[in-house]
Amino acid sequence: MAWLRRLGLRARLLLVSVVVLAVGLAAGGVLLVATMRFALLRTANTEALETARAVAGLVNSRSLPNPVPAGPTVRVQVVDATDRVLSVSYGADRLTPILYPRELADLADGEGRYISGDRIGLEGRVRVVVLAAGPTEARVKVLVARPTGDLTQSVDLLRTTLLVTFPPLVALLALVAWRVSGAALRPVEALRAGAEEITGGARPGRLPVPDSRDEVHRLAVTLNGMLHRLDAARARQRAFVADAAHELRSPLTNMRTELEVAQRLPDTTDWPELAGDLLTDVERLSRLVDDLLLLARSDDGGTRAAPPPSGEVELGQLLAEVAARYPSVEYERPAVPLRVAGDRDALARVVANLLDNAVRHAASAVRLAVAADGAYRRITVADDGPGIPAADRERVFDRFTRLDDARARDAGGSGLGLAIVRELVRRHHGTVVLKGTTPPPGLSAEVRLPTA
Repeated sequence: MAWLRRLGLRARLLLVSVVVLAVGLAAGGVLLVATMRFALLRTANTEALETARAVAGLVNSRSLPNPVPAGPTVRVQVVDATDRVLSVSYGADRLTPILYPRELADLADGEGRYISGDRIGLEGRVRVVVLAAGPTEARVKVLVARPTGDLTQSVDLLRTTLLVTFPPLVALLALVAWRVSGAALRPVEALRAGAEEITGGARPGRLPVPDSRDEVHRLAVTLNGMLHRLDAARARQRAFVADAAHELRSPLTNMRTELEVAQRLPDTTDWPELAGDLLTDVERLSRLVDDLLLLARSDDGGTRAAPPPSGEVELGQLLAEVAARYPSVEYERPAVPLRVAGDRDALARVVANLLDNAVRHAASAVRLAVAADGAYRRITVADDGPGIPAADRERVFDRFTRLDDARARDAGGSGLGLAIVRELVRRHHGTVVLKGTTPPPGLSAEVRLPTA
């Protein structure tokens, strides 16, 4: 079957279609001829039996004429128990019965058999039926011979017609199948050509969508959606790499500048202060690398395939430990334990990132709270800073987003804090939203996590 695999899809479709059509037509023709032959021969047997019953009725009524009335091609004989011919129809033999004695003995009343027409002067096969008649003491047998040549001629004509018309019909159907398969595969070829153009960079990444609402249409729509997602992912990756390179360049540039100045002016360099500055830049660089690594793993899909957190965290104690690092944060631990399922370090980082942003932008106070919210636990971080416009509250969760770029860079922010918060909260099957405070200005970040 290697030659079949070397054929094109359209040729394989045509070959399969022709074979199926040919087999179907051949089977249908054979069935039609066989059915017609059976029906015609059954008709011949029925006609012979009707004639035999009519003659038997004349015998029973003792009114049988001589010759016996019958059709021009039908032969009728009435024979006694000794196989002697008593009466015949026109053209029948008056001396020799139509069937031999052994054949008569083998047939029951009303049954029949086929014999050669040459025996009685007819062409082709002949159907002969036997029917008993007359009183019990003088039983006779009525033999009726009905030729089937005229019926088989119709079957032979039908078979010849089918044999003559079969090849042209198969050829016509093959041509139709070739045209139909070409029309059906034309959208597939358009998809292939479009994909080749996209690969060669000749046009934007979109495949032609056929007008028909069939499987090819749905395939084109699905592939276009996939290409759109791939383009978006590639654009995000390029932006991520560019922003990451820019963010990594800033602390590296500071470190290089400080080291070059210290190298040129070794006598006037305050080495303890330089070491402190370098350590600050190294810590910032380390945090940035950790953040980038976490988000890169998220983009790879590893976090989506990871199982949900199975540990249990008491939020009141966790928030108290994180809030202790920020002297300006107001926090009151709840009276009852509030537990969630999750990773302690990840949730601590969520709260710390939110507090970092709040402390950086607050005017005087930052409030941290946790409370029960139905089947969830709600963590709230609020500050009295300038707040964020409602139109930008979703955008700030994007990576490297800063509404005040210069201030965020000077303060050491990388624009990844809220992106990491959303990713870690998503891993815990929770949500995070930003809202305005009452009274304004100010900003409130709310994190909802399912209970343990």
